[in-house]
Amino acid sequence: MKATAFWVESPGTGSLRSEVVDAPVDGEVLVRTLWSGISRGTESVVFRGEVPESERLRMRAPFQQGDFGGPVKYGYLNVGVVEQGPPALAGRAVFALHPHQSAFVVPESAVHVVPDDVPPRRAVLAGAVETAVNILWDAAPLVGDRLTVIGAGMIGCSVARLARGVPGVEVTVVDIDRAKADVCERLGVAYAHPDHAPRDRDIVVDASGSGDGLQLAIETAGTEGEIIEASWFGDRAVSVRLGGDFHSRRLSIRSSQVGMVAPRRRGSRSTADRLALALGLLRDPAFDALLTGDSSWRDLPVVMAEIASGSSPGLCHTIDWRDAG
Repeated sequence: MKATAFWVESPGTGSLRSEVVDAPVDGEVLVRTLWSGISRGTESVVFRGEVPESERLRMRAPFQQGDFGGPVKYGYLNVGVVEQGPPALAGRAVFALHPHQSAFVVPESAVHVVPDDVPPRRAVLAGAVETAVNILWDAAPLVGDRLTVIGAGMIGCSVARLARGVPGVEVTVVDIDRAKADVCERLGVAYAHPDHAPRDRDIVVDASGSGDGLQLAIETAGTEGEIIEASWFGDRAVSVRLGGDFHSRRLSIRSSQVGMVAPRRRGSRSTADRLALALGLLRDPAFDALLTGDSSWRDLPVVMAEIASGSSPGLCHTIDWRDAG
């Protein structure tokens, strides 16, 4: 059968290609895509051709084709329906770490059933919520902690919504865009502009994707506070100031990356366990606040270019494949 897929042809240029999809064999499933989601941070880096040479192997998506710099078929937020496969999966909505494509065949083990009470469009957020779970496993907030998330993007907002469920944890999201206050209100967390970011925080999660965000994290962490760096900067250089009282306050900066399960849970949880947890957490309707845009698959090359250039603001932008045939 034929399918339509999105490819980054070269930095800054994308196109839709027609591809042949083979019939599934034993142990495989044929999935017809309903929705895919654009991961603004990572996919913008890929679209702009900013993946560093040293990270090109580690940053490959599970079903990526081609190489960074282009042409490359990239993406990992896909929800569809199993059209062919074992009886237990046939007709079920599933999440897969697959690029933007109208239909595809993958191993049965690569799809994860979406709970019946999670709307398929909301389920594209599974990758963001899974990342947030990993960040919080790294951060390990305690009862009553004061926690700041810098950057009200898809990841930062997911971290904030999950962290507010820890008893007594005070969560504030800091973002330069005051319009994000509305999203924070829907998520049940406080909003602050960087000029009014609270100080003396026990944990600061930087998901801003900017050097200024990381510097603000350093400045607002309390004595012996911990900073979790959750941004990915691609090949961009980032400078921070580690003078002043950075050492006397004994601050710590640690990275968090979703490619591996956080060390605190690596011995007891697999990546499949982590993703299943994320899908279950999406029963929370508050996550709909992160779905801020939607476009037809026909417009995907233009939409991706606008998002990568920064001219199309928002959080999770979904792509509707339901009429792709």
